[in-house]
Amino acid sequence: MLKFLLLYPASLIYGLVVYIRNNLYDYKVFKSTEFEIPVISIGNITVGGTGKTPHTEYLVELLKKHVNVATLSRGYKRKTKGFRLVETSSQAREVGDEPLQIKQKFPSVTVAVDENRVRGINELLKNPDHSPDAVLLDDGFQHRKVTPGINILLIDYNRPIDKDRLLPLGRLRERKYQRRRANIIVYTKCPDEITPITRRITMKDVNLRPYQSLYFTTMVYGEPLPVFPNNAKTEEIAGLGKRPVILLAGIANPEPFQKYVASEYAVVDELIFKDHHHFSPKDIKTIEQRFVKYQGQNPLIFTTEKDAMRLRDENFPEFIQSQFYYIPLKIKFLDHEGKSFDKIIVGYVKDNRSNRELHKRTHSWRS
Repeated sequence: MLKFLLLYPASLIYGLVVYIRNNLYDYKVFKSTEFEIPVISIGNITVGGTGKTPHTEYLVELLKKHVNVATLSRGYKRKTKGFRLVETSSQAREVGDEPLQIKQKFPSVTVAVDENRVRGINELLKNPDHSPDAVLLDDGFQHRKVTPGINILLIDYNRPIDKDRLLPLGRLRERKYQRRRANIIVYTKCPDEITPITRRITMKDVNLRPYQSLYFTTMVYGEPLPVFPNNAKTEEIAGLGKRPVILLAGIANPEPFQKYVASEYAVVDELIFKDHHHFSPKDIKTIEQRFVKYQGQNPLIFTTEKDAMRLRDENFPEFIQSQFYYIPLKIKFLDHEGKSFDKIIVGYVKDNRSNRELHKRTHSWRS
């Protein structure tokens, strides 16, 4: 009750500010830029943990077969400012862990960061070597200075927004009715099966509009991969399941990762840090101490793919590097709905690809 009384006034003020800001964009008092190339925004309405990066990677994998696609994000918690192209050799401190993860997974795809999204897209378009046919705007739902052709809103199936509250009292970045701005709503982190009645209830709860499409996805974990490939003992990978595991995570919602690892491996210890945590020398020392504590049992350290991007920059002893693994993550659409989703995305991009010689452009996808 005390927390409620303390945070409720701040939540009211925050909500008022967000309401005024959205109305200023809705009534075109604030300018929102629409570009001549297809722009797809992937974002959420809550703070962290909805699976934006694996969904962005799904879109990259889908679109790179058809067009020259680029991703643009602000590079959350990076130590640099302004526009920057991400290279496979970049460090997470320079560009952010999520953009680096995408670049390392898709080396031929242009990945860029800029806290100013309008400037970022303009910079991409200026460069003849990197000019894209389409841009994926990562975490772009609240960044209304750019008008996307398709707005994809992600909602965690396990954290419904109907009973949530605005920041800082709850996890909502803006009120739930703002999901009306989305063209596509995706419930993420679903169980492997959703019953028809659950779908109908969800469709009713989300108040789906005629111009919106609703999808459900689940997370699929892959086989462990070495964080430090040059020092990995690849001949031991097949036997990982029989060895004790120290779990390490610094993500917004580590619970699904914890549950998965505990269900497949013998977890003996856990180290949980805050989201996008930059590891200090003290943190590295703690990780080393935990490893040494179980060294007689020949342990492994398992982390997330996003954490691996930051951990690779740290100076771990070789005997720890050789036992350090991350577990990759992908999404899967339920009930074979991926084909319908793919058709919408590819159709929009192909129909709205810029023809710079004729300066022609069709209308943005709106249904």
